[in-house]
Amino acid sequence: VSASMLAEFGCRYVIVGHSERRAFFGEDDLVVGRKALAALGAGLVPIVCVGETLAERDAGAALAVVGRQLAAVRDVVGPEAMAGVVIAYEPVWAIGTGRSATSAQVGEVHG
Repeated sequence: VSASMLAEFGCRYVIVGHSERRAFFGEDDLVVGRKALAALGAGLVPIVCVGETLAERDAGAALAVVGRQLAAVRDVVGPEAMAGVVIAYEPVWAIGTGRSATSAQVGEVHG
């Protein structure tokens, strides 16, 4: 469904970059940025999901991964437009595993 169709249906927000879309449909950071830009262009607020896998967290790369994901979106939509983007931290390792991110882990990423 296109961003303009969602806007026509009366939607105000749209989720982009969900871990399942990234994993199952191969949506990379550039695609997520383009979807966020399309959402903004249609008057929608993109909710951009970012987060690391367990392997990335265990390797100490959580901040680098999330930083890369955010930078890709910023590079596509522009720094000024980021004010209209909602960021959702979604650690991939906590989805469907019975594990939850602690407040300290979320705080580390939120910075």
